[in-house]
Amino acid sequence: MSTNANTLLGASQGLRSVWDAIQMVSRTDAAVLIQGETGTGKELVAKAIHEESLRQRGPYVKLNCAAMPAGLIESELFGHERGAFTGALTQTNGRFQMAHTGTLFLDEIGDLPLELQPKLLRVLQEQEFERLGSSRTIRVDVRIVAATNQNLAQMVQERRFRADLFYRLNVFPIALPPLRERPQDIPLLVQHFVGTFADRMNKQISHVSDEVMQALQQYHWAGNIRELQNVIERAVVMSAGPELHIPNLRSCELKHTTHRGPAAGIRTLAEAERDHIVKVLEQVGGVVGGRNGAAARLGLARTTLIFRMRKLGIGQERAGASIPPALEAAWAS
Repeated sequence: MSTNANTLLGASQGLRSVWDAIQMVSRTDAAVLIQGETGTGKELVAKAIHEESLRQRGPYVKLNCAAMPAGLIESELFGHERGAFTGALTQTNGRFQMAHTGTLFLDEIGDLPLELQPKLLRVLQEQEFERLGSSRTIRVDVRIVAATNQNLAQMVQERRFRADLFYRLNVFPIALPPLRERPQDIPLLVQHFVGTFADRMNKQISHVSDEVMQALQQYHWAGNIRELQNVIERAVVMSAGPELHIPNLRSCELKHTTHRGPAAGIRTLAEAERDHIVKVLEQVGGVVGGRNGAAARLGLARTTLIFRMRKLGIGQERAGASIPPALEAAWAS
């Protein structure tokens, strides 16, 4: 196991299965598709695959397909010649050429524009491409690892993602379990984050109470490891002594439950999650998707948030519910 695994910590069966898959596929050149919710550590898995592979001495290059305008992605992937478009003042190598003999990690592959997918498929199959504005074919030796928080199989059925590209990427799928399905790993993650942030802030924090740890393990963690990391960083900032203090547990909705049902005055996790989602939706006027929508604020994929809303009955019932009218627009946004 790579020592650079960072937050891929834990001994749960789900995480052991992920590490077994990494060890199995790393020494091959097979394409890997990493699937999981936002914040589960997909990029860490991609980096681990590269570091455990025979290409570890080669470059590790990454591109987030959702982080730039669609018009720039083709140039970023394949490069361009001088004068290929307005503003192309020099010849530029793309990420494929930069990753020659190494690994190219394509994050959020589900956001790759449909018109670019045939060109990506060709590179995966033939290991060759042309820069924008050039007819000269460039050959490369690149291993592809892709990641997504979307359901690509469903996107294929909806004709929003090419079936042939999906099958070419999905040679070796790795599914990352959400943090709520491996609560036994949370103490290790908490210890890691506390140590990391305490060192950065020059603090001595040596103890996490059983009460705090239990609350952390019982929380739903819609934002997964990224959300846990943010909560711990905030807690380290607020802690003045040797014990980790998580202020305003009520506002963080870290609630205790028992197998016998919720105690008096204490909400269930579902109730806490529902209230939190409703509050965020109120803040954004009921908008689910987009940069400033509720999904982005919660660190979730839009489809995941809609699923949670439906499961929790948000926006469906009106009688006796404190749901603002703006939430009704969420279902159509």
